[in-house]
Amino acid sequence: MGILDGKSVLITGAASGIGRATALEAHAEGAALLLSDVDADQGEALAAEIAGAGGTATFRPCDVTDEGQVEALVSRAREDGGLDGALNCAGILGTVGLTGDTSFDDWRRILDVDLNGVFLCTKHEVRAMLGNGGGSIVNMASAAGLIGWAGAPGYVAAKHGVVGLTKAAAVEYAAEGIRVNAMCPSYTETPMVSDLFDNLLGGDPEAPKAALANHPIGRFARPQEIAAACVWLLSDKASFVTGTAMSVDGGYTAP
Repeated sequence: MGILDGKSVLITGAASGIGRATALEAHAEGAALLLSDVDADQGEALAAEIAGAGGTATFRPCDVTDEGQVEALVSRAREDGGLDGALNCAGILGTVGLTGDTSFDDWRRILDVDLNGVFLCTKHEVRAMLGNGGGSIVNMASAAGLIGWAGAPGYVAAKHGVVGLTKAAAVEYAAEGIRVNAMCPSYTETPMVSDLFDNLLGGDPEAPKAALANHPIGRFARPQEIAAACVWLLSDKASFVTGTAMSVDGGYTAP
């Protein structure tokens, strides 16, 4: 018996990385899934993989910066049997550069996806859960939502915003049975982090070494480790947890 048995869960950014790992973990714990991403090919493949393993999973593409698409996605979740939980995981790293070198267009794009997208999802998920007896929302933040990272002003600002949004929504809707928490991982073995090291940082072999040195645990996270924490927050095992920014970071933010 899984900790998400009988629950319907929506996951954005589900096609790869932490979103994909959480979809697989949620399936293993008994959830019926509605998966979403801008990458329709990988999203459809994941839904088919889960369905082939005996699970319930459907896919619907969605650009989380478009409120109409987000509203339609959440409406689909309600039509498919309600919305008990949601992981808002869609996000981008964007560009790497100092604040003085960051263009306004790049800044706006990062905040549009990483903060405004989470706001739109949370807004419509809350509305759906208010008519469904409550639920659990997990917003993907980052260790960068708790501390500063040089060279990523837009990403840091967006993730700090996600933490603030999460705390506000948690206070607003706790009495309605809706829990809202933020997940704050550090470097995780995902395509986004690979792209950071291989492309955005120019393939500098010292970059991953420097990042690794800041993890007391001595390694980066596996996506499955972050997924396990997300699924726990989505479940009734975390029934007294709301408004938290949970660090799953191997000690990255501990010093």
